[in-house]
Amino acid sequence: MSQSPAPILITGASQRVGLHCARRLLDDGQPLIVSYRTERPALDELRERGALTLAADFSGEAGILDFVGRLKQHTERLRAIVHNASDWLREEPGREAEAFTRMVSVHMLAPYLINLHCRELLERSAPADIVHITDDVVRRGSANRVAYCASKAGLENMTLSFAAQFAPHIKVNAIAPALVMFHDHDDVAYREKTLAKSVLGIEPGPDVVYQSLRYLLDNPYVTGTSLCVNGGRHVR
Repeated sequence: MSQSPAPILITGASQRVGLHCARRLLDDGQPLIVSYRTERPALDELRERGALTLAADFSGEAGILDFVGRLKQHTERLRAIVHNASDWLREEPGREAEAFTRMVSVHMLAPYLINLHCRELLERSAPADIVHITDDVVRRGSANRVAYCASKAGLENMTLSFAAQFAPHIKVNAIAPALVMFHDHDDVAYREKTLAKSVLGIEPGPDVVYQSLRYLLDNPYVTGTSLCVNGGRHVR
């Protein structure tokens, strides 16, 4: 008797890019587990379509390990882990350490611990992948978001270390997108300024991230790589 497909875990999949990737994977018939920080209406849709949803607090070690423990109660295998969970805190005067600590926890400590503690789940699946969603901003830094940029850069660097440590069974890669979809509250001036940063000058939408994820999942000969998905910002 053939074994049912192992699920893919996507962290932070209750909205925007993570939600889009979750929907596309479900369209492909892929069993799915998603983590979320905040309950949102879209989670009901994912549940109705068969996804398992697990609340998670990635702000510290205890919450991360609690999530891993509950995850292992639901599955003994994982086809892939997609680290999409993210935070976007401004470093306010007097609260810089708080912002830095939280973003390092969400962007680095959570993927680090989840990768280590879920390695055995991935090794029971073939093929097996880890994908870190980083950010194009790590190429140049950010005067306004130092903690965010540094923590995303750390996540991108971990891609190299885990690719070496987990080979040959588990491929580990990253996707580094620039802004792919605006918020409803973004004004015309901001949109024009942002679009002008890339040579392609378009708002591509979240499917370009899913297409990149699909490529990494399907290609058996790519590991330790970061895919730049930025519309050509680096050649502007």
